[in-house]
Amino acid sequence: MARCEVCGTGTQAGRYIRHKASGRWQLKAPHKPRQWQVNVRRKKVLVKGAYLRLNVCTRCIRTLDRRA
Repeated sequence: MARCEVCGTGTQAGRYIRHKASGRWQLKAPHKPRQWQVNVRRKKVLVKGAYLRLNVCTRCIRTLDRRA
């Protein structure tokens, strides 16, 4: 599965509620399990004077760009 090599975030599990109407139908709507994948890109990152190719999430890419 996709995992960021900088911050370690990976796949998260949760529930998907199919019915979006308000009122009593929300309680009757089926809650189906699903997974959210992390948005990972392959990027060259400068680490200790050498470039490494890492799998980095887009949140970390933004952080690295601001610090550079």
